[in-house]
Amino acid sequence: MGKAKELAIEQELDLVEISPKAKPPVCKIIDYKKFLYEQKKREKTLKSKATKVTIKEIRFGPQTDEHDYEFKKKHAVKFLQDGAKLKAFVFFKGRSIIFKEQGQILLLKLAQELEEYGKVEQLPRLEGKRMIMFIAPKKVK
Repeated sequence: MGKAKELAIEQELDLVEISPKAKPPVCKIIDYKKFLYEQKKREKTLKSKATKVTIKEIRFGPQTDEHDYEFKKKHAVKFLQDGAKLKAFVFFKGRSIIFKEQGQILLLKLAQELEEYGKVEQLPRLEGKRMIMFIAPKKVK
């Protein structure tokens, strides 16, 4: 039995191998349960400090009128100021897909008007019956 193992038994602690690939292998005499507890605690605090990205959606029709547009833009500004990502999309129902240029113009107009609050992460792109655009909030100084 090695000297390290004897010391661990003597102190009623555990002999834990820290890096087995090192020559000679690095070991530590510690209370293993306490070590695991502190490691979990450390991971938990790191996880709580990690930023959570929320995505808010705003839906338009290809022929959204000015009042509805302004109303939804006001919500978009609030979402970006709160630090959420914005997913703006135009939903084309039935044959309204023929107005895809109008949808793109609407989304680009929105992006231009929200320039001071966020930057475009993905330009308008057609996916099935939706034209989607993502806007990320600008960092608050």
